Formats: sequence, structure tokens, C-alpha cells
Amino acid sequence: ILDEGVRADGRGTTDIRPILIRAGALPRPHGSGLFTRGQTQVLSVVTLGTVREEQMIDGLGVEDSKRFMHHYNFPPFCTGEIGFMRGPKRRDIGHGALAERSIFPVIPKEDAFPYTIRIVSEVLESNGSSSMASVCGSTIALMDAGVKIKAPVAGIAMGLIKEGDEVAVITDILGLEDALGDMDFKVAGTAAGITALQMDMKVAGVGGEVLAIALEQARQARLYIIDRILEVLPAPRAELSKYAPRIMTVKIPQDKIGDLIGPKGKNIRAIIEEVGSNLVTIDIEEDGTVFIAATDGAAGDRARELVELITREAKIGEQFMGTVTKTTGFGAFVEILPGKEGLVHISRLTKQRVPTVESVVNVGDKVLVEVVEINDQGKIGLQALNLEYKEPKASQ
Repeated sequence: ILDEGVRADGRGTTDIRPILIRAGALPRPHGSGLFTRGQTQVLSVVTLGTVREEQMIDGLGVEDSKRFMHHYNFPPFCTGEIGFMRGPKRRDIGHGALAERSIFPVIPKEDAFPYTIRIVSEVLESNGSSSMASVCGSTIALMDAGVKIKAPVAGIAMGLIKEGDEVAVITDILGLEDALGDMDFKVAGTAAGITALQMDMKVAGVGGEVLAIALEQARQARLYIIDRILEVLPAPRAELSKYAPRIMTVKIPQDKIGDLIGPKGKNIRAIIEEVGSNLVTIDIEEDGTVFIAATDGAAGDRARELVELITREAKIGEQFMGTVTKTTGFGAFVEILPGKEGLVHISRLTKQRVPTVESVVNVGDKVLVEVVEINDQGKIGLQALNLEYKEPKASQ
């Protein structure tokens, strides 16, 4: 390599192995990407979930959670070996964390994309830099899933051959070059800059000049790989997978959270039962943000409509078609919004005087009413608009 600039597989020092990219490699997951670079191949799969599916972090301080996760699996068969399939090893955890940190800066904020995102990268074959291939595969899978990432991320592993004062920086190292070379320098980032770095060295150190060469070669390689990704998938898909949950957000005043939940959860349970408990889940944050996740679009729209109705404030002059829920000697209570009632005083049932409330309305009747007053306690006074009292005919 130092004398002729030719590597074990015949490449030059800056050459990248042949790349094969396939978006949507699997039909059922929310997003998938197959990235092959030479004899290194990774299948990345994206799953989108609700906010309640965030990973809880058990630390020494305040309990925390994270909504973006990347898990990396390196099974024995990817290097032609046999072995037990146990839990992730320390290497797997470290590579998964590196890829996660590489991609995290381009993940959209929760208010713009209210989903929990999990990526699993399965290494199918490995001959150098499977962690950086996982970064590339994850980018493809995210775009295939319709996640509006800020920019595509690609990763490349740089190597170093050093003998005396002679030095050669090599791009896209093989497993052989990783084992026998003097450096494994992983660089991940977008076209605009670097998102993550990891350097392993077998020499005492590298000078600033060598580091600058490595970073520049990594930048050129990164741009090349990003261009290859964009040839296959120019932008994130416009629509989410039909198998992914549809998540909507509704912002309600904090003092309306209790109204939405209802006594012992009555109101929230009623919404879920009406639209289908197997179709919708509802999560309420302390700041009044309501997350509605639905596997059916119509069910989600109906749930959002009911949430808005329950937390809506009636205004003077508004008209509603309500249902009589109770009659008393002094008037009729009418439900104008889910869980919200007002009183039609007996004097406001009709234009003329009536002997009893029941002579005009009964429980279950539909009544067109107008809001005429709201007192300091929030109690609503109503005026009936479509009722008439018909005096009974005198008996012959």
C-alpha cells in the first residue's frame, strides 16, 4: 500500500467498495433499508410507536425516557461462524450507541413528529465497518418510513498504514485492514457536517496533518454515499406506512385535563369505547398536550373531535342541539357538549307560561338551545328555541 497505493482487494487508497441500496426491502415493517458495501451488508428496520412506548431510563436521578432508539445485532453467521444467539454483547451495545448518536441530530422534534422511533440494524454479512453501514441503512429505513429527517446521514471507516515516517490514509477499510492496520476511524455525518466520531488506534497517536487528511477523505466518501442514497430515495416518503399508527396532537388548557379525564376516567373511557378500544389510544401530558394514536384514520378523527368537544368552552350566543338529561320542578338540564350541561329554566322553555316542565319536554328529547348566560362558577343558562306548549283540549 505504501509503495504502490494498491490494497489487498485491488482498490486504491480512496476507493469505496461497490454499493447496493434497496429501500422498502421488507413489505410489513413501517420502514426498512438494505445497505450493502462490498462484503458488508446491513438490514435496518424502523418501527414507529406512541409516546407511551418511549424507553424508560432508570438512573440515579430523575426518571427519564428517550423516544429514539437504535439497536445493533451482530449474529455469528454474518462472519460465517456458528455460535449461541444470546443477548447483545458489549461490542453490539457500543456499535448501536455510536450509530444512534450519529443519527439522533437529524431526528425531528417531538412536536413536529410525535412518534417513538426504534431502529434495529441486523448485520447480515460483515467485512469491515458494519457500524457505519448501520448508519447508512438506518437513514434509508427512516426515509422509507416517512420520517422527515433533517438530512441524510452516512458513515465511513477510515484506516491508517504507518511504517516509519511513511503514512497512508485509506478509505472504507476491510476487516483485514482493521485487524492489521494502525487505525479504525469511524466518521458519520451529513453533507453539512459531522454528527459522530470514534477513533481506535494501535499507534501512539496521529498528527494534525494526518487527521486532516483522514477527515477530508471521509468527507468525500460521505458525500458520495449520500448521493447514492438520494438516487434511490430522493426524499422521505410523503406518507407513513399503512401499518404505522396515525398520531394526532390536540392542545387543551391545563385546567381542562380533569374535564377530559372525567370522574374516575369516565370521559376518556367513553371516547375509547365509542371509537374502538382496539383502534385508539389516548395519552395526556401535564402541559395539556393530548396524543391520539389510531390504527384507523376515521377512528382517530372521531376521537380528536370528541376530545375537542369535551374540552370546548361554550360561549354566550352559541346554539346547540342538546339532549335533555334531567327534569325538575324549576327547569330542564340539557347536555350541550359531552359531559357539559346547562339549565333551561321553566320560564325559558317557551314564550308562554307552562304548568310543568314535563308538559313540554322529557328526558331524552332533543332540544335546540342558545347559551344566554354563564355565571362565575361556570354554570350555563340556556334558552330553548324550538319548543311550544299546547294546552290540552277541554273534555266535552
